[in-house]
Amino acid sequence: MAEKTDHEEDVSRDEAADLLQDLAREIRGQGAGPIDVHVGNKTLALTPSSTLEYGIEVEERSPMLGGEREEITVTLEWEVDDEPTE
Repeated sequence: MAEKTDHEEDVSRDEAADLLQDLAREIRGQGAGPIDVHVGNKTLALTPSSTLEYGIEVEERSPMLGGEREEITVTLEWEVDDEPTE
């Protein structure tokens, strides 16, 4: 079963940059091990592998489609290692 947790809010450019930097610090961390990802008022412990699949997508919508809008989506994916670490 897949579980999804999401959160959206309006923030300033500086706040958005701070949130991205916080996530980057967690990913960089101290090597292997779980990272804490904050999603709204919830904190999830995730265990990224040493190699991540990174994707970035930019969408620019025309004003003819309900107003001009731009969107960036960044995706990080990895396989979760089911073997316990010692």
